[in-house]
Amino acid sequence: MLRFSIFISLFFLSVFSVQAQMKIDVVGGKVEAIPVAIPDFHPDVDMEVDGVMLSEIGAGIASVITNNLQSTGLFRALPHNSFINKDVNKDALPRFAQWKPIGAQGLVTGRMVRLDNGSLRVEFRLWDVLSGRQLEGVGYTTPVSNWRRIAHVISDKIYTRMTGDEGYFDTRIVYIAESGSALNRIKRLAIMDQDGVNQQFLTDGSYLVLTPRFSPNRQEITFLSYYNDRPRVYLLNILSNKFEILGDFKQNMTFAPRFSPDGNKVIMSLSEDGNSDLYVMDLRTRKSKRLTNHPGIDTSPSYSPDGSKIVFNSDRGGSQQLYVMNADGSNIKRISFGRGRYATPVWSPRGDLVAFTKIGDRKFRIGVMRPNGKGERLLTNAYQDEGPTWSPNGRVLMFFRTDPNQINGKGRSTLWSVDLTGYNERKVNTIGDASDPAWSPPQPLTKK
Repeated sequence: MLRFSIFISLFFLSVFSVQAQMKIDVVGGKVEAIPVAIPDFHPDVDMEVDGVMLSEIGAGIASVITNNLQSTGLFRALPHNSFINKDVNKDALPRFAQWKPIGAQGLVTGRMVRLDNGSLRVEFRLWDVLSGRQLEGVGYTTPVSNWRRIAHVISDKIYTRMTGDEGYFDTRIVYIAESGSALNRIKRLAIMDQDGVNQQFLTDGSYLVLTPRFSPNRQEITFLSYYNDRPRVYLLNILSNKFEILGDFKQNMTFAPRFSPDGNKVIMSLSEDGNSDLYVMDLRTRKSKRLTNHPGIDTSPSYSPDGSKIVFNSDRGGSQQLYVMNADGSNIKRISFGRGRYATPVWSPRGDLVAFTKIGDRKFRIGVMRPNGKGERLLTNAYQDEGPTWSPNGRVLMFFRTDPNQINGKGRSTLWSVDLTGYNERKVNTIGDASDPAWSPPQPLTKK
């Protein structure tokens, strides 16, 4: 069973200043990364817990924070061998004169305490080295085994304090794990932390699974599965690891369902007699309503964050293009007019952009445009990039890339991420081949 919930108590430490001199603009073009020093978190008393020394956990927390922040392209973690003082006093003000010569503008310090009940208390502080002021300070109490998640939560706090945007590190990615030859391709539902750690398979590969999607406000996944060659839509609760059949359709489903912003509905594309149209299903009543009725193929719907509009792609105009309509199916307008075809649109959680796959010039590329079709920009330029999914803060996109070099008759698929500048492109590690990622909402912190 996949267990996902933890108990965390939060205690906010004193903050000496709310005026940050370090501030990052995440909406502009390419920026110079801010140099940050992140020493290991030190335990009050080093001891062995479950076969691991607390000092090793402290080094792991610093490493996770370092990797998270550097992955954004906005921060540059200074190497530990450049530190003049590696053992930061946990109770006193840092000696900022020891951090300025190595070029640090930010400093993250942390301490750990093993409590009598076996829990781990982790506290961190974020300092502005130039002004000598504390910008953030928070403490968490959690089971020792959850130290990696605490590192993600701390990373989110630092990112938010420095950029003004919500962090996205304490999130998960569900995707299709692929293996086997081209003639015997096995596709399993898999899940992992956003940094590629803690990968788990959710299905055993005995039947085909496609296009998983997260609920925006629940720890649930909807996906399409061909069980006994019949398309069925499933709901998976990843807290309980329980599967539920949402629909059993005799028609061919062209694309997997996607949740409405409130999580109470699922919109999907169904094909009947060779014609695909959009339908919405109420999850409480299981009643469906048809939204489009056109001889063209309407597929890949995605709601706007407020639930008032839907973007989808259709060939009703003669080629595959993007359209926007009201949530009830009225007022359909085409928004894409560039060269080539457009597919897999997904509305940003901020509401300001629509991401898509652009097909043309013998390439598949990831791009964004405003919901009115203006401001189109392509963010990638590889052989075949497709299937974008947004980070919860709407600043990063993940997608899958197919290598043109054939392996057993099939191109190798890998997951990648890119930010809205298009400069910070990174590969995401997975077990074997991977495709069709979907980003989770932030995980809930259970306060105690």
